[in-house]
Amino acid sequence: MVNNHTIILGIESSCDDTSASVIKNDTVLSNVIAGQAVHAKYGGVVPELASRAHQQNIIPVVDAAIKEAGISAVDIDAIAFTKGPGLMGSLVVGTSFAKAFALAKKIPLIDVNHMHGHVLAHFIEEEGKSKPKFPFLCLTVSGGHTQIVLVKDYLDMEVIGSTIDDAAGEAFDKTAKLLGLPYPGGPLVDKYAKLGDENRFEFAKPNMPGYNYSFSGLKTSIMYFLQKEEQKQAGFMQTEINDICASVQKSILDILFVKLIQASKDLNIQQIAIAGGVSANSGLRKKLGEIAAQNHWEIYIPKMEFCTDNAAMIAITGYFMYQKKLFVDQTISADARLKF
Repeated sequence: MVNNHTIILGIESSCDDTSASVIKNDTVLSNVIAGQAVHAKYGGVVPELASRAHQQNIIPVVDAAIKEAGISAVDIDAIAFTKGPGLMGSLVVGTSFAKAFALAKKIPLIDVNHMHGHVLAHFIEEEGKSKPKFPFLCLTVSGGHTQIVLVKDYLDMEVIGSTIDDAAGEAFDKTAKLLGLPYPGGPLVDKYAKLGDENRFEFAKPNMPGYNYSFSGLKTSIMYFLQKEEQKQAGFMQTEINDICASVQKSILDILFVKLIQASKDLNIQQIAIAGGVSANSGLRKKLGEIAAQNHWEIYIPKMEFCTDNAAMIAITGYFMYQKKLFVDQTISADARLKF
């Protein structure tokens, strides 16, 4: 009897979410994510605490993913894991587990680049949802990365633009921190922005050569603006929070889209996708829809659960790598600074 399906177990542990997913070909059978509440009181992810929490979470999360998928461990054809980039201590936990699992079950081991995973999340089978056609452009925006990726095939991608300093997600998080919002602050900036006037305040918009980005100047501009206004009027940030968030969000989105529009025109590509944690931002999704209508783009937006860090995106990437027999051996190690 011929087995015409492939079952991949995916492991994601690049930052503070421990996730395991089981996919059968390109269909997700389970996608379990355990977050880490421990970081909230520190206003950001503490690497040492993150790796400890991964150690506690990984076995229960994998167990839950296998049970939810309705399979047995012996049904798994290969295990895919995040090699990097990310926090070293966190990556080591996922890498070590995957190596041990592959060794024990005598199955192939597949090392996945976290950023490739974000892009290939678009190829997870979803009812009624179309998938991008090659070539397409993917704007990948997260707390650690901001990139425009030219995607020529499942495993053939090229970064044509990236941030030279901070990521767009950091600009959201820094703004939230300055405004005294709890961690993670990005979604709260989005929430308040919906209630504000986006044209109320102006912030610096650095213009980098080519399709590259810079967000450090914007972050500095926001910080000085808030300090100055707070000195003039105590409580300014509290009373004007909606307009501040709306204006900051508009600035970030303007910076992002001016480059994406240029790349689309230069390369004559109208197939446009977004990916990464910030692609969950409602303002970004709305603006993408508006720009798409003006530029005749076909746009692709991942389901919310596949925007933020998750193992389904690692498993689907593993599935495409499995087809090409791109396996690694037990000498493989995590790489916190893994390049795209």
